[in-house]
Amino acid sequence: MFCQTALFLPYRKPRLGAALFCKRMENVLEKLAGYVEHIIYRNADNGYTVLNLVSGEDEITCVGIFSAIAEGENIEATGDYTEHPTYGVQFKVESFEEKAPEDKEAIERYLGSGAIKGIGLALAARIVRRFQEDTFRIIEEEPERLAEIKGISERKAMEIASQVNEKRDLRQAMIFLQQYGIKMNLAVKVYQAYGQDVYGIIKENPYRLADDIEGVGFRTADEIAARVGIRMDSDFRIRSGILYALLQATAEGHTYLPERELTERAARLLEVGAEQIEKQYMDLAIERKIILKQPEGADDMQAQVYAASFYYMEANTAVMLKQLNVGYDVPEIELKQRIRSIEKQTGMVLDEHQAAAVREAVRNGLLVITGGPGTGKTTTINTIIKYFELEGLDIFLAAPTGRAAKRMSETTGFEARTIHRMLELNGGMEGAGGFERNEQNPLEADVIIVDEMSMVDISLMHSLLKAVAVGTRLILVGDVNQLPSVGPGSVLRDIIDSHVCNVVMLTKIFRQASTSDIIVNAHKINHGEEVVLDNKSMDFFFLKRYDADVIINVVLQLIGQKLPKFVEATPFDIQVLTPMRKGLLGVERLNGILQRYLNPPAADKAEKEYGEILFREGDKVMQTKNNYQLPWEIRTKFGLTVDKGLGVFNGDMGIIRRINDFAEMMLIEFDEGRMVEYPYKLLDELELAYAITIHKSQGSEYPAVVIPLLSGPSMLMNRNLLYTAVTRARRCVTLVGNDATFYQMVRNTSQQKRYSGLCDRLREE
Repeated sequence: MFCQTALFLPYRKPRLGAALFCKRMENVLEKLAGYVEHIIYRNADNGYTVLNLVSGEDEITCVGIFSAIAEGENIEATGDYTEHPTYGVQFKVESFEEKAPEDKEAIERYLGSGAIKGIGLALAARIVRRFQEDTFRIIEEEPERLAEIKGISERKAMEIASQVNEKRDLRQAMIFLQQYGIKMNLAVKVYQAYGQDVYGIIKENPYRLADDIEGVGFRTADEIAARVGIRMDSDFRIRSGILYALLQATAEGHTYLPERELTERAARLLEVGAEQIEKQYMDLAIERKIILKQPEGADDMQAQVYAASFYYMEANTAVMLKQLNVGYDVPEIELKQRIRSIEKQTGMVLDEHQAAAVREAVRNGLLVITGGPGTGKTTTINTIIKYFELEGLDIFLAAPTGRAAKRMSETTGFEARTIHRMLELNGGMEGAGGFERNEQNPLEADVIIVDEMSMVDISLMHSLLKAVAVGTRLILVGDVNQLPSVGPGSVLRDIIDSHVCNVVMLTKIFRQASTSDIIVNAHKINHGEEVVLDNKSMDFFFLKRYDADVIINVVLQLIGQKLPKFVEATPFDIQVLTPMRKGLLGVERLNGILQRYLNPPAADKAEKEYGEILFREGDKVMQTKNNYQLPWEIRTKFGLTVDKGLGVFNGDMGIIRRINDFAEMMLIEFDEGRMVEYPYKLLDELELAYAITIHKSQGSEYPAVVIPLLSGPSMLMNRNLLYTAVTRARRCVTLVGNDATFYQMVRNTSQQKRYSGLCDRLREE
C-alpha cells in the first residue's frame, strides 16, 4: 500500500557545500560520515529508506536499503550523488556501516533518539553526564551500574543493555554476511531466521538458506558456499543441487523426472560425476525429501524421482478423485423426461453426446466433459445447471482465471468465480494452508462445475479437491487438445487417460458455429486437415509475409488502424500472440516495439526502468507468477472500496495507472477493476503484455488476435500450440508470416514430453 503519511511530509531540499557539489559533478563513489537526523520514509518490507544525514555542516538526503537503522545513529555510507527530478540532489547509498558514537554529544544524541526504548532526551543526558565517554562500555560490560541513575531500576538497566547488545549483534552479523556477498535486505532476513546461529550455518552449510528462506535459491546459496570455501563435491551441495534440479523441472511442467534424466541434469548443474549424484538419492529418500517410485514395466534405472511434496500432491489428488467418483441411481425414464422438459423450456436441443453428458452428470459424482470450440460445451453446462437448479441443489461455478470466470458468467447467467476466490484465499502460500476452504471447512455446494480445466495444475487441483466434500458432484470441463497448464502436471489429460471416471467427449460442430472459420479451421488444425488460406473468410485471415520487420509493420497497422473498427474494440483489447519469448518475433522484442507505437512517451506519463524493461503509465502488463499475498481493491469513481481480496495470478493482465517513485509503488488496474499497489521490489513479477506467448494466453479470449509466424524450433512449433492460439480469438484471427511454417505446424504432432504421474496414481489400487 502507498504510505500516505510519507507522501505529505514537509520536504526540505538538501543543502550542499561547494566541495560536496564538486565531488557530485565528478560522478565518483563517495563516502559520507554523519548521523541520521530524520527518517523521511521507510518501506518495512524491503528496507528502502529515505533519510536526512547530517555530515559536518551539510544536511544530505540519502536513499537506499538500510537495516533497522534509527534516528540518531552514526553511519559511514558509500555511494554517489543523483539528481531526482522532484526532490533534487540525493545521495544514493550502495553500502554503509554503522559507527559507534565516539564523543559525548554523539552518545547522548543516539541514546535520546528513540533507538533504545525507555530512554528519552532527559534520561540520555543524565546517563552521559554520569558516565561520559565510557557510557557504552558501562552498558555492555557493567549494565547494573545504570541503576545508579535516578529513574533507572535494575530491571530497566538490564532491558537497556539487552537492546544495545541486540543492535550490536545485528550490526556485527550484517558485516559478517556482507563479506560473503549477501546484500543488506537479504542479510536482515537471514539474521531474523537464524539469529546468532548464522555464523555456524554460513560456514558449515549455507545451502540451508535455500530450504529455509524465501527468495534464496540454490544459485545464491552456491555463490555463498564458494566464498566460504565449501568443496564442489560436498554432500550438502550435491543434495541441494538435486532438489534444485527437481524444482527447475516443475517450472517446465514436470511433477517428477526419470532417475536417469535427473542425474544428467544435476551432474551438468553441479559439474560433478553421475556416480556422485546417484549415491545421494537413497539418503534424500530416507530424509523424505524425495520419493523414488518404480512404475510398472520400467527398468531399474528409470524410477520416477519426485520432490516429496509433489508426490504426495498427486497421490492425495488421486485418492480424493476416487472418493468423489460415486454413482447415483436415477431411473433413465426420469432423466429423459426432465431433459426433454428443459429443452422445451429453454429452446435448446441437445445432440446425443450432450444429452449423455447431462445424464452422466446426474448419475455420477465425478464427470469430465471435453470438446473443442463450437461443440456445445456451453449449452451442455447450461442444461446441467438448469437440471440441478430444478432439483433445488446449490451450484458453484469456477474457472482458473478471472477472464475465464467472467466469460463463464456471461455464457451461463450465473456467477462464476476464480477457483482461488471460491476457495477463499487468505494470503498464505498455496498448498500450505493458503485457502480458508479445505477438508476442515469444505465448500457448501451440492454441485461444482469447473471450466477451462486444461489450465489447472496439480497444485491448484489438490487444493480444490481438499475443499470438495464427498457427496458433492464435481464436473470438470475443458478442451484436452489445448496446451497443458503453465504450472506442473497434466491434470485433465491424466484423468481422461486413466479411465477411472466417466468422460464424455463432444465432437459435433453445431450449425451456428460452423459458419465461423475460426472454429472450422481450429478443428481442421486439430485433425491435421488442410486449411485453405485464401482470405475469403470473414473472421480468419492469413497475410503472407517473409521478413520479420515487414511482419512487425503489418502487425502495427492491424492493431492501430484496421482491426479496432472491424471488431469494435480498442487497440489494447487486441492481443498479439507469439510462440516464443526470444528472437526477431519474440515477446521481448515485440513488446518494446508495440509499447513505442501504442503508448509512446509523454511529459505527463511517469516511467520506471526495471532491469531491461521500461514501464510507463498506460502500459499493458501481465503478472508472471502466482502471488497469493498481494491485496487488491475494487473502488468507486470516488475512491470508496466496494470489494477487496488477496492474490494476483500468473497470466492476469492489467494497465499501469500510476507510477510513484517517492513511495516506490506502481498502481495497476486488473480485470474487473481490481486495483493493486505494487511495491517496486515485486516488479520482477511483471512484464509488458502488448505481445504474450501463446502459452500465457490459455483460458483467455480476445475480440481479435494477431499471430506473427516465421520460424522456430520444431518441438515448440507444433499443432497443439497453433490450435490453442487460433481458439483464443472471438471475432477475428489474423496470422501474419510464412504460410510454410503454418502448414508445418499443422503437420507437427510432436510435443515436449511432460512427466506427470497422476494417471499412474489413479490406476493404482
